[in-house]
Amino acid sequence: MDPQQNINPVTVESAHTEQIDFIHRVFAWMCAGLVITAVTAYFVSLNPSLVEIFVGQIYTFYAILIIEVLAVVYLVKAISKMSSTQAGVIFILFSLFNGLTFSVIFLIYEISSIGNVFIITAGTFGLMAFYGYFTKRDLTTVGNIALFGLMGLILASIVNIFARSSQTDLILAYVGVVIFVALTAYDMQKIKSLNIIGDEGTDADKKEAIMGALTLYLDFINLFLKLLRILGKRRR
Repeated sequence: MDPQQNINPVTVESAHTEQIDFIHRVFAWMCAGLVITAVTAYFVSLNPSLVEIFVGQIYTFYAILIIEVLAVVYLVKAISKMSSTQAGVIFILFSLFNGLTFSVIFLIYEISSIGNVFIITAGTFGLMAFYGYFTKRDLTTVGNIALFGLMGLILASIVNIFARSSQTDLILAYVGVVIFVALTAYDMQKIKSLNIIGDEGTDADKKEAIMGALTLYLDFINLFLKLLRILGKRRR
């Protein structure tokens, strides 16, 4: 009997188990980030003094947004030179700062509406992540198109800040939903393929999980914001 017949099935099963465990860690980090953002946003929205500091002061609000962008850029560029603990702290701080700016949605939209849109977002995100993980189709082309679309969306959104067209803003929200639905599937497939089998438990493995979580966190948040713009019920 060929010894390989006994070894290969175990090896394949072990690799599959390791990959599943890795994806679980990615989603654990992502969910932790979402919880931190949501709790922070809700807490700030309940305190008028904090609202005045973080939302009422336009310079403070934009300063926090800039800090968030810099945190993401720094984490992406320098993660290879930092420990997984440092990467985790930056991710948590980013989620917290994002919660400070997200407090504004609790002031604009009804809580029940926010909850409904969150459920819709979670369902849509979950389906696309499931598809991205299990599909045999290469989603690279879809992802590249979505990334180009995202750049166009960002540019159009900047232009509309000055144009202040509510109709254009709504159209961009619909386009954004399509883009982030596609990106969710693409990013899920990319995260799966980039996982290195055999390094489970290492510092590199932990950083891979954090970077995967950051990617999916951003997809989820942006999809949520676009759907909230379309389906959200504003406070009177």
